[in-house]
Amino acid sequence: MRANGILPAVAVIALYLLVPAALGHVDYVMSLIVAALTIGGIAVAWAMLGNLGGMVSFGHAAFFGVGAYVSALLTLDAGWPVFPAMLAGGAGAAIASVVTMPALRLRGPYFALSILAFAHIFRILATELESITRGAGGILSIPVLPTVAGFDLSSKIGSYYVILTIVLMAMAGYAWLRRSTVGLALLAMHDTEDATKVVGVPSTRLKAMMLALSAFITGVVGAFNAHQINFLDPDYAFSGLWTVLPIVAAIFGGYRTISGPLVGALVIYLVDQLVFKSFLPHGHEIILGALLVAMIVLSPTGLVPLVRQTVTLVRQTVTRGHHAAA
Repeated sequence: MRANGILPAVAVIALYLLVPAALGHVDYVMSLIVAALTIGGIAVAWAMLGNLGGMVSFGHAAFFGVGAYVSALLTLDAGWPVFPAMLAGGAGAAIASVVTMPALRLRGPYFALSILAFAHIFRILATELESITRGAGGILSIPVLPTVAGFDLSSKIGSYYVILTIVLMAMAGYAWLRRSTVGLALLAMHDTEDATKVVGVPSTRLKAMMLALSAFITGVVGAFNAHQINFLDPDYAFSGLWTVLPIVAAIFGGYRTISGPLVGALVIYLVDQLVFKSFLPHGHEIILGALLVAMIVLSPTGLVPLVRQTVTLVRQTVTRGHHAAA
C-alpha cells in the first residue's frame, strides 16, 4: 500500500519539477508535451465514461469544440477572465451533453455513432451561426493564459503547468469516483443493469451524470487549447482527431487504469512526432497504427498493465533467486 502511494507521488513530483527543468528550454519539445497532455486529458475523460458509465463515445470532439468556443467567446465578447471562462467552457460542454442524452436509450455502437452525429451537428452550427461564432473564418486573437504572481502562464512552461494540473485533477477525480459508492453502483451496472434497477439503482441518472462529467472535463481541455493556440475555427475545434487520438491513447496505455490514458497519450504522441516522423515524414501514422495493433495483440489490456505484470514477474524471479541462493 505504501508503494502504491509513493510511486504516484514521485511521478507527480517528476512531472512538475524534472520535466520543466530538463526540457523547459526546448520550446519545440515542450509544445509537443503540451499537445500530448491535451490529448491525454480527453483520453482520461473518454476512459472515465467507458469504465464507469459503460458508454463508448465517438464524439468527444463535440464537447472539446463547445468548451473551446464558449471560453473564447466569453473572454472576447463578454470580457471574462480566462480561468473562469475555461470553467464556463466546461460547463457549456456539460450542458451540450444534455442535448445528446436522448442517445442514452441506445447501447453499444448505436450510442457511439449517435454521439458522433452530434459532433457533426455542433460543427455545422459553429459554421452557420456567424453572428455568434464568426463562422468558417474562425476566431482570431483569443486572449492568452494570464500572468499569475509574475509567472507568465502563456509561456511554454506555463501552459505545461496549466494543462498538467487540469489532467491530474481529472485523474484524481476519476480515482475518487471509482472508489466511491456511486462508482461501485456504476460498475455493477455494466453487466447487470436490469438487476441494479430492481434494487433501486437509478442507472439512467448515473449514466447521464457520467456523460456530463466527461463532457465537462473535455470542455475544460478544449477551452485551454483555445487560449493556448489563440485561434479557433469549426473544422479545428470539432475535428475528428480530438476523438480518434484520445481513443488510441487510452487503448494503448490501458483504458481500464487511471494512469493508462495519460501514459498512452504521452508515449503515442511523442514517439510518433519525435521518432516515427523523422524516419517517415509522410505517412508516419502507418507505423503508429502498426504499433497499436501490436500492443492490442501482445497486451490487450494496454501498456500500463503490461509494465506492471513485467515488474511483478521480475520481482518474483529475483525473489526466487534469493531463496534458491539461501
